[in-house]
Amino acid sequence: MAEKFHTELKAVKNDTVEMAQFGRMMLRDAVDALIRQDKELAVEVVARKEQIHSMEVKLEEHCYQLIALNQPMAKDMRVIACTLKVITASMRIGRYGKVIANIVKEISDKPHIANMMSIPHMSELVIDMIDDSVKAYETDSIDLIADFSARDDTIDALRHSIFREGITYMMEDPKNISRCTHYIMVARYLERCADHACKIAENVHYMHTGDRIEIH
Repeated sequence: MAEKFHTELKAVKNDTVEMAQFGRMMLRDAVDALIRQDKELAVEVVARKEQIHSMEVKLEEHCYQLIALNQPMAKDMRVIACTLKVITASMRIGRYGKVIANIVKEISDKPHIANMMSIPHMSELVIDMIDDSVKAYETDSIDLIADFSARDDTIDALRHSIFREGITYMMEDPKNISRCTHYIMVARYLERCADHACKIAENVHYMHTGDRIEIH
């Protein structure tokens, strides 16, 4: 019975990693669509929402079944609890990808302002945080998330920098208001995705050690 449970738990973890990578790819492709002003890619990202939602429902149900049928305790229960958090975070990251993709459809008709300020650089840092948090979950290791507080501080600083720069361009020319507003919102969405990566990291730490931490 225990062997069957652990086999199913491992399968759920593998499927959850796959979902996390799917959500990450939605965000990655949405930012790429924004940078390249690629409407077709943006439309494709938006269309993936149904698939990631289906993955979310299926995985949550499987987790609940494992709890109900096996009544796991200690580390096994922490793994399932962490898995549920990863599922939720992955869904939200994918949803932010969808929102960014919808912005692409609105602003892809005119050239970028100031090479989108620091958004491309910020997006790379956020994607790296998502990758490391998911890898930490997959491998049950906390080494990859040891510096997440500092990395999150960097993301926060970039978001504030983009906000200030966007306001400057708006003041220089009212024609920039709409586009810079979208840039500021994209930076905010990227910051929220970094926050979700931090939440995954917090839960991985709890899964691994049994101790709760707060990354801020």
